Amino acid sequence: MDLWQLKIFVTVVEKQSFSKASDIIHLSQPTVSSHIKELEKHFQCRLLDRLGKKTEPTRAGWILFDHARKMLALKDTTESALQNFIGCMKGPLIIGGSTIPAGYVLPELMGRFTRAYPDVSVRLVSGDTRQIIEEVKKGRVELGVVGARTRDAAITQETLLADEMKLILPADHPWAHRSAIDYQELIGEPFIARESGSGTWQSICRTLTDAGLDPERLTIKMTMGSSTSVIQGILKQAGISILSTTAVADDIAKGRLAALSVNGLTLNRFFYLTLAKNRTRSPVCQKFIAFARQHLSKT
Repeated sequence: MDLWQLKIFVTVVEKQSFSKASDIIHLSQPTVSSHIKELEKHFQCRLLDRLGKKTEPTRAGWILFDHARKMLALKDTTESALQNFIGCMKGPLIIGGSTIPAGYVLPELMGRFTRAYPDVSVRLVSGDTRQIIEEVKKGRVELGVVGARTRDAAITQETLLADEMKLILPADHPWAHRSAIDYQELIGEPFIARESGSGTWQSICRTLTDAGLDPERLTIKMTMGSSTSVIQGILKQAGISILSTTAVADDIAKGRLAALSVNGLTLNRFFYLTLAKNRTRSPVCQKFIAFARQHLSKT
């Protein structure tokens, strides 16, 4: 058994396919199968079952998968630590971002970081806040930036960046000439919501509740899985919504959308740096955290 075989095994499990794993690792499928057979011979048990088009671990396979991922992560951490010691920041980093950070905040920050540290490779995983927090908790991403706090004891968070939210509507909407509306006026107006796992939606619901307005009183005509979809819905006259002004800056500048304040609602929120409390952070991860703190303002 060696780390390369464990890397192959982990890739097969993650992709649930020998053929997909062979494409990623750039080995022939028979070679991938040969390495898996050598692992099974070494451990004297079956590690993978082929179930139709999917490949899934046996119970023994799940045990190996859990430990193999830790061993491979330790390998990366060790290499990064030694590179850092000799003054060369090098290695991979996987970052998770909820919709707005992944679309509008992290790409620019990652670009700056990789220009400063050209031997580092960064991969961005996007999802809603709930999904990214779960990915961080499981160790599939080293750090996340999300739009809501969590009470999960396995997660630690810190405020990283302020985000301004406003009521967004089409430029030809009857309210478009106004600078603000009262929050009671939202009732009865067709509204486009985000999915329940969205940090944006959690923030909106919390703000409405604090103001004494039950979010269920909104006339929700549709629910979207991303801010991009919500924006398109607004542009197509399907309804209005509350969104980060960062996400709609271009459409506002081009006169397609209008942004209003809502009297009685405190819509500003924050994005949070999110980490697994008890997981060891690689030197690259630690360097990125310091870089993010330096380049992103909380206010």
